[in-house]
Amino acid sequence: MASPMSTTAVSTVAAVILAAGKGTRMKSARPKVLHPVLGKPLVSWSIEAVGGAAVGDVTCVVGHGKDEVVAVLQARHGAGVRTVVQTEQRGTGHAVMVALPSLSPTVTEVLVVCGDTPRLDAARLAELIALRRTENARVALWTTRLPEPRGYGRIVRDGSGAIVAIVEEKDATDAQRHLSEVNPGVYCFDAAFLRQGLPQLTSNNAAGELYLTDLIAVAVKAGAGSVVGLAVDEDITLGINDRVQLAMAEKWARARRVASLRLAGVTVTDEAGVVVDSDVVCGEDTTIAASVALHGTTRVGSRVSIGQGCVITNCTIDDDVVIHPYSVCDGAHVRAGAVVGPFARLRPQADVGEGAHVGNFVELKKTVLGKGSKANHLAYLGDAVIGSGVNVGAGTITCNYDGHGKYQTTLEDDVFVGSNSTLVAPITVGQGAYVAAGSVVTEDVPGDAVAFGRSRQENKLGRAPAVRERNARNAGKPVTSRPRDT
Repeated sequence: MASPMSTTAVSTVAAVILAAGKGTRMKSARPKVLHPVLGKPLVSWSIEAVGGAAVGDVTCVVGHGKDEVVAVLQARHGAGVRTVVQTEQRGTGHAVMVALPSLSPTVTEVLVVCGDTPRLDAARLAELIALRRTENARVALWTTRLPEPRGYGRIVRDGSGAIVAIVEEKDATDAQRHLSEVNPGVYCFDAAFLRQGLPQLTSNNAAGELYLTDLIAVAVKAGAGSVVGLAVDEDITLGINDRVQLAMAEKWARARRVASLRLAGVTVTDEAGVVVDSDVVCGEDTTIAASVALHGTTRVGSRVSIGQGCVITNCTIDDDVVIHPYSVCDGAHVRAGAVVGPFARLRPQADVGEGAHVGNFVELKKTVLGKGSKANHLAYLGDAVIGSGVNVGAGTITCNYDGHGKYQTTLEDDVFVGSNSTLVAPITVGQGAYVAAGSVVTEDVPGDAVAFGRSRQENKLGRAPAVRERNARNAGKPVTSRPRDT
């Protein structure tokens, strides 16, 4: 029988997150807990939920794909989460056994949750911790009722209504399988009881595993009132076992995210297809149109307009920017008052200056476009430094790659580049210079100079009829007079 429960006046709570499983039903080489919901791994949702319940001591039990899982946890949570490895997956009880030695001896309560439950509610977790303390129970756990409880352990109560056991479905009788009250796998344990109760678990069950749920019966043997349940709505308990459930969680998360944005002063004109990842920040009076996707660590300022169909990833968008429909931005910085699109592409390290314009079918890669500069139509600007007040004409391209290395193009302030120009890097066009339309520029252009880098035009008078006849014969068509519009 377990020793008396802890009665320390000041409780120290630790959380253990079970994240070692493979997730076979996901049909994926990726560990289940790393599948994203709204751009955030499943396990991070659980970590943030226990953090929201004021639990700062967090241990994740990892196993399948442990190196990948640990790398993600370190990148997202740093020293805030420790990891322990469950080398052999022998059940939930075994997973907590593996975690227990890493917890401080001063810990008096242990919250246990799963790493595949993105809808965990921090307030209800805090309520569970408070319930255990109030009742001075060895175990407090969430319970919920499901119309179709298949796959869940069933809560078994005695005639007085007290919880006396949790029976896993594989081990349940026919009568127990008809019970609708189930165990969603969220517990708060008295730490002293947990330390003494875990060694009492056996693998004498259908799965041959050490069930954490068997601690309920161990606690009941210790005396009345040892186990208390907190009834919660099923929607916050749902775990992810396959991609259908993952899609359901994504749909829920998107709807909740749009609602939170609206409440924070962001206009979402039509939530259809809108995806705003969990780590994205949007300022007040920003407008997001339908089918917009904001991913990663994107930061959007105030009074920004993002048109339909835009995809923006890991970007910084300053105040008062307009991004017209169907623009794609990745790793770019768009500064205050700039205009982008429609159908523009900003690749990594593109930096669009204040009030600058990047127009339709313009692509920037590792390029600085200075304050008030414009590239309004059909241009490719790669590895370029472009000053302020520069006009880049339609059809301009920088030739920045020779098959081996990348080279820089520099356009100083107030340069004017005519349409259909080709700038062969490395090259510098000096302040105030002009590049004539249709030029291929291979040498530096001094400031205030005009560069003509094109062949001289030659008109052959009266030669058009002969050219038409030749072209007709080559095409096997009758030779006629001048073609007419039809």
